[in-house]
Amino acid sequence: MVALDYPEAAGAEKLLRELEGIPCFMKVGMQLYYAAGPAFVSALKERGYSVFLDLKMHDIPNTVKGGSNSITKLGVDVFNVHAAGGRAMMEAALEGVEAALTAGAKRPSVIAVTQLTSTSQAVLNDEIGIVGPVEEAVLRYARLAREAGLNGVVASPQEVVAIKAACGNDFQTITPGIRPAGADIGDQSRIMTPAQAITVGTDYMVIGRPITGAPSPREALESIIKELMAV
Repeated sequence: MVALDYPEAAGAEKLLRELEGIPCFMKVGMQLYYAAGPAFVSALKERGYSVFLDLKMHDIPNTVKGGSNSITKLGVDVFNVHAAGGRAMMEAALEGVEAALTAGAKRPSVIAVTQLTSTSQAVLNDEIGIVGPVEEAVLRYARLAREAGLNGVVASPQEVVAIKAACGNDFQTITPGIRPAGADIGDQSRIMTPAQAITVGTDYMVIGRPITGAPSPREALESIIKELMAV
């Protein structure tokens, strides 16, 4: 999943032209969505791309239900909510999806954010106020998302094995925090290389800056694919 983390549609369009012909998901996050709006997402779908809409909804259940309904009608393939919103909120997200299906929309995968890959042990304990190790907090949210009926979670690649063991191999893991060997880790704390992530069994990996910030994004993505093919 290539993260289209751009402040406007023009930058994303330039990258799309550079990567044309390489099959991959496109992830649209808050920055681009707030700038370009749902029309950009619809245009991606019309051009045949699979889309992960990464808006991380976290609100009262009724508000998330409405948001999920609107997102599903856009035709995205995957979208997410924050597991920290609780079981009722996650179940409401699914209710919003179901209501949209009656209007002819297709069913997306709904996944829950567990802990951001920028969250370190110190941040989790001292700032967020959750005691215990990061993995324990991630697994608690993953189990809750599974119980609520969601399709999977966003987590760091370091937690994939434990999530699969706790929730089953069919429970999807989408993993940011992917950094090719030698790449700048930026603001990420819990990372793996693409080869390591695929080896531990992640279903999807989200990669942004190592591709979008490269002198040649196409060469960067092709290099990552070559690395994965060798695993």
